[in-house]
Amino acid sequence: MDLYNIKNPAFLKKLTDEQLVELAASVRSFLIQNLSETGGHLGANLGVVELTLALHQVYTSPEDRLIWDVGHQSYIHKILTGRAGQFDTLRQYQGLCGFPKRCESDHDIWETGHSSTSLSAAMGMAIARDLNGESHSVVPIIGDGALTGGMALEALNNIGHERKNVTVILNDNEMSIAKNVGALHGALGRMRSAGKYNRVKDDLEWILKKIPAVGGKLAQTAERIKDSMKYFVVPGMFFEELGFTYFGPVDGHDFHDLKENLQYAKKTEGPVIIHVMTQKGKGYHPAESDQKDKWHGVGPYKIESGEKIKAADGPPAWSSVISETLRKEARVDKRLVVVTPAMVLGSKLEKFGDEFPDRLFDVGIAEQHATTLSAGLATQGMKPFLAIYSTFLQRGYDQMIHDVTRQNLNVTFGIDRAGLVGADGETHQGVFDIAFLRALPNIVIMMPKDENEGQHLVHTAMTYDDGPIAIRYPRGNAKGIEMDEELKQIPIGSWEVLKKGKDAVILTFGTTIDLALEASQELQNEGIAVSVVNARFIKPLDETMLHEIMSEELPILTIEEAVLKGGFGSSVLEFAEEQQYHGQWIKRMGLPDRFIEHGNVPELWEEVGLTRAAICENLKELLPKKEKRA
Repeated sequence: MDLYNIKNPAFLKKLTDEQLVELAASVRSFLIQNLSETGGHLGANLGVVELTLALHQVYTSPEDRLIWDVGHQSYIHKILTGRAGQFDTLRQYQGLCGFPKRCESDHDIWETGHSSTSLSAAMGMAIARDLNGESHSVVPIIGDGALTGGMALEALNNIGHERKNVTVILNDNEMSIAKNVGALHGALGRMRSAGKYNRVKDDLEWILKKIPAVGGKLAQTAERIKDSMKYFVVPGMFFEELGFTYFGPVDGHDFHDLKENLQYAKKTEGPVIIHVMTQKGKGYHPAESDQKDKWHGVGPYKIESGEKIKAADGPPAWSSVISETLRKEARVDKRLVVVTPAMVLGSKLEKFGDEFPDRLFDVGIAEQHATTLSAGLATQGMKPFLAIYSTFLQRGYDQMIHDVTRQNLNVTFGIDRAGLVGADGETHQGVFDIAFLRALPNIVIMMPKDENEGQHLVHTAMTYDDGPIAIRYPRGNAKGIEMDEELKQIPIGSWEVLKKGKDAVILTFGTTIDLALEASQELQNEGIAVSVVNARFIKPLDETMLHEIMSEELPILTIEEAVLKGGFGSSVLEFAEEQQYHGQWIKRMGLPDRFIEHGNVPELWEEVGLTRAAICENLKELLPKKEKRA
């Protein structure tokens, strides 16, 4: 079948199981070929080919609501809803999004990029359906890793209590971005090995009906005996106790098994869970045999060997720089422990875990728990370092306020992927953390200009005892500069003048420093001398330096790879107002008040105006005002 000719999934209802098997092979081949060129989430999608085809055959999208949790496994769904022809633009600037996108298709009814949201959304949709007197199905598809998220468990509790008709597909591949952890993962393992509860229950019911009820006694107890069997067949019966009818485990690569259980679920009143077993990377040997899930999200690769196509060896990743510094610190400070919410691989913590297995705690996809766990550690004199992506830190914000900063606890937040991250787009851009952290009392926020300063800031954080501290670092590779052998403390709140000029000042930090230096050099060639300051402490500001700059009435341009609303530039404006520098000329550059979609970072910088030309233009606009005032 030509996948490019598919317009909607209605044609699936006419296909036999044999034809579905052929289509599944075509879809896998298409994914392996296309993602070898564009990159993307290969392993997760190869694992849900049969499941997605079966769902679209049994249900009628978009009338029936198919809700993909996380959404990185929705590529087959996109193919079946008419988007195969756009896969050459996958995750590229102004191309096909790697997650469900409502503006792309009516079949994408829920947008997501973070885990554990699908069940709550499904409950909302089910309530609306019932209030409107409608009868369509609501079917969230959630992975076993995402089920560890507290929000998912809250939703399970609510759905079971309200007895809403919601069919939850639990896609169990024993992996999320890394191997899953926790008691719930262990419970699912016991369910996997327990066989099919409903099939055993039905067989028992048939047997009981064949036995004559002596004096009616057996007839009265038969139903109770049948229901009691579930405690022997499925250990714990976690889902049934929550009010769900449990079907499974189901072979997620067997169309007959899938469709039989999906049809059974459609006839069942109340909430249902279908426990589907799938293999991540199914059908592509390098991904099937991947034990560390390096095929979760990939760049281009060679199809025959699975060898990744990489640029020539370059500087280490920022995550590696930070984790290696933590290893050095842990050797001399036994209080240092690292906590991460399922990001051991992403944050390059494997070596730390190998050397200090008792001091690395992966709590699974549970950012709120990770934050308060770190707070608990800090109350006992430990030095917790919470390694977490900027975009995921958003999920632990209440805990930061209530449990960490309010108690002024000495937790260090290693904020990975700070700034624009590129291909994963809106849900993953780490651009809000400055704005939402800066408002919190007690916290220190810092960001290094290079990896050498980065290791010193990690050391500064580990020797800081006066409350919470956050170090931001970007996605991708560092600069490859020479590293100091000896770690040193950097005074809290101190900035650094990188280039001195008499006409204006650029205040910036982290990823935009090189851009500022380039613009300053271009202006110098035109006879305009602009200072460039490494404002490595975003909070607290270097008030001494700001007083010097503002007392000289130098125009100030702030630059940040973060949202302008409530950001670093706003803090400089606030300082000027508080200190009554009413004649101070200040202009801000950063990200506009909208969500930034996917694309490579240079393209996104160009789109939002973070360019050398724009910096020069803004400074030239400021200078005449200074001259006029003089």
